[in-house]
Amino acid sequence: MSSLTHDIEHKHFRESVAKFVADQITPNHENWEEQGLWDRSLFTEAGKNGLLGFPVPEEFGGPGVDDFRYNAIVIEETARTGAAAEAIAFSLQNDVVLPYLVEMTDDEQKARWLPGVVAGETVLAIAMTEPGAGSDLTGIRTTAVRDGDHYLVNGSKTFISNGRNGDLFVVAARTSPEKHKGLTLLVVEADTPGFARGRNLDKIGLHAQDTSELAFTDMRVPVANRLGDEGQGFYQLVGNLPQERLSLAIGAVAAAEGTFARTMEYVRERTAFGSPISSFQNTQFVLAELATELDIADVSRRLHRRACRRQADRSTCRAPEVVGDRTAGPYCGPLSTTAWRLRLYAGVPGVARLHRRAHPDDLRRHHRDHEDDRRQGSGHLTHGPAHRTTAGYSE
Repeated sequence: MSSLTHDIEHKHFRESVAKFVADQITPNHENWEEQGLWDRSLFTEAGKNGLLGFPVPEEFGGPGVDDFRYNAIVIEETARTGAAAEAIAFSLQNDVVLPYLVEMTDDEQKARWLPGVVAGETVLAIAMTEPGAGSDLTGIRTTAVRDGDHYLVNGSKTFISNGRNGDLFVVAARTSPEKHKGLTLLVVEADTPGFARGRNLDKIGLHAQDTSELAFTDMRVPVANRLGDEGQGFYQLVGNLPQERLSLAIGAVAAAEGTFARTMEYVRERTAFGSPISSFQNTQFVLAELATELDIADVSRRLHRRACRRQADRSTCRAPEVVGDRTAGPYCGPLSTTAWRLRLYAGVPGVARLHRRAHPDDLRRHHRDHEDDRRQGSGHLTHGPAHRTTAGYSE
């Protein structure tokens, strides 16, 4: 499906993105999943192909295109193939972090940071979550104490997506004890003395998406790296949530579409009792229900085209919430879970199963684990991965 495409330019762009995914991501995805990290060449090639930094003004190296539909196409075409980790990496770069650098920076800051972002040479990340502070931003304890022309930053962050590959981090730090007015956003280069990367956290899925810990020890960050005024961090973070939610919802629908398409291929190929399982009545009932739920999700997405046309207009902030509420959760998650639980799409023929929301690649991996255990005489699935951290798209 391509419900977010409205004219010939977007159609041609979608075709170019699909080719990029087929050439650059699909052949490498399994290796990146195994190594727990996508290769930096992904972003440099994406930069060469014009997949990054759409709203960046021309004078700072970008195309200057304020049209969220291009962002959406990149997410859709990547997520639809099952490369969810790579889709998240693109979403972080284009939809989550870049707006801070485009909308909240002066020309000097733009000149320093934006050209590298567009070229794919600078990977972006945002560091909010801490061991004791998740969605409650007022619980952030990382401190930034003014010291002349610098801030002295101390603290730690966890579940940071792009934490290993990241070059430039938007860090939320506390500059005063006030709950909401005490947060300030600082842009931190990864080579800053006092900046350290911790573990690359093990997860049940999205293995190619690096999710890491960060530590700051007496890290000196120039005041010139501050985004906006001191004490505005909380409001800046909340202000970008609509686009982040819309991006996640679009990716969820696209991933569900891809899962359903692969499920249809699988049930037509797999046979039982001498017939393809697609001919069985229960299979048809389940597939019909899943197709209906997917159609509902897509209709909801179509109803909010305006949010994609001009996401910069904050009057549309309710639309992304509706899309997220009515697609990413109630429809797309159960669709994928139902298909896998009923073994309509198990990733590989056989007995590999994991009764939780997971990606087909994880099912393949569990199947391989099972085969290894069977050869060693245990005959049981390896349960270790089922107990790992499930964080994927984290900040």
